[in-house]
Amino acid sequence: MSDWTENLPEAAKDYLAGRRLDEVECIVSDLPGIARGKAVPATKFARQEYFHLPDSIFYQTITGEWGDAAGDEGFIERDMILRPDMETATAAPWTGDLTLQVIHDAYDRKGRAIEYSPRNVLKRVVELYRKQGWEPVVAPEMEFYLVARNLDPAKNIEPMMGRSGRPAAARQAYSMTAVDEFGPVIDDIYDFAEAQGFEIDGITQEGGAGQLEINLRHGDPVKLADEVFFFKRLIREAAMRHNCFATFMAKPIADEPGSAMHIHHSVIDIEDGTNIFSGPQGGETDAFFHFIGGLQNHLPSAIAVLAPYVNSYRRYVRDHAAPINLMWGRDNRTTGIRVPLSGPSSRRVENRLAGMDCNPYLGIAASLACGYLGLMEEKRAGPSFKGDAYEGEEDIPRVMGDALDLFEEAKKLHEVLGPEFARVYSIVKRNEYEEFLQVISPWEREHLLLNV
Repeated sequence: MSDWTENLPEAAKDYLAGRRLDEVECIVSDLPGIARGKAVPATKFARQEYFHLPDSIFYQTITGEWGDAAGDEGFIERDMILRPDMETATAAPWTGDLTLQVIHDAYDRKGRAIEYSPRNVLKRVVELYRKQGWEPVVAPEMEFYLVARNLDPAKNIEPMMGRSGRPAAARQAYSMTAVDEFGPVIDDIYDFAEAQGFEIDGITQEGGAGQLEINLRHGDPVKLADEVFFFKRLIREAAMRHNCFATFMAKPIADEPGSAMHIHHSVIDIEDGTNIFSGPQGGETDAFFHFIGGLQNHLPSAIAVLAPYVNSYRRYVRDHAAPINLMWGRDNRTTGIRVPLSGPSSRRVENRLAGMDCNPYLGIAASLACGYLGLMEEKRAGPSFKGDAYEGEEDIPRVMGDALDLFEEAKKLHEVLGPEFARVYSIVKRNEYEEFLQVISPWEREHLLLNV
């Protein structure tokens, strides 16, 4: 191996195991969470300290259109400087050639972090915690569907065909038989994850037909966001090997549960290593209630980031394993904010509002930002909710336009996430929403064409 590969993470070195590296994929996450970048020969990567991409990759909508997010200087597609974070170097085990992926960070020509790069947004929020002497810790849960190949957008999405030759069954949460139906796909997911050095805490069948959940071990927010970013790609690749698709849409199939990215949070005191949510005797602290209060007070303004598409709001349906309000409860999965059963050292708060369709960097950043504001404002949460929260009132936005209105007014949230990010994100999402409103749906044609 050449000199630069000697300092790779252990999993990447094990993957190479003395073989000649062919290619390096230099990548960065755009706003939707799509990997953008360049593939270069390994010999060229060894010689380069950075590469260039235009800043316009962050102005692009999910449909590939551009709006006016470039700002006062206009759409000139200025080059950014992309520098590798070699700690993220990991295998791309599905490729034909021996390939590594390396996540890069985006800077301008003066060396300043590009504020609207999603990874930089999360780094900004984490740094605000550290300035207060805190280390945020997160554990994301990833829900997704394995579905039949869908080549025609006009056709409904259907569950994949299982190992038995029957379509995946719904209402089989936690069934090991249901998990076995996807055995070959899951085997490849495990193999790819192992090659990339990722530790899966568990895979379970969820309530939807062909819906699975992968839990990741808790850790540093940026590292965990990197893993979710990588996992989305490896899961898609594993599915395509077996003639099906993996989808992270929030609500891909009508009348089935949606897919969430539940985020568990705790905060560690850097000086003494203790969980600030627990006191010396193991009781719940003011910080614990302030963090929950921050989620309750600021999550409505952050929903546009946690639920970034028009489809996202179809997930917030009563009795379909998704929250409809911001109640908090102990060991209560009907509430939007849940406190799981745990001992004092692992006391944590779970945000159940984020959809799996959100960008993992931005979703984790927005959730941590709301908790941070709560810690700084010191406004306590209300009393915990007991019972079925679906019987309560809805208090989160139900459509993308309303969510964007709240986001655009949330100046405190903008200061935490970054004002320039907030400006660009709002413009891009408005463009997407307005583009969607130009589309006439089958429902409208069926029920309005001849009846109104």
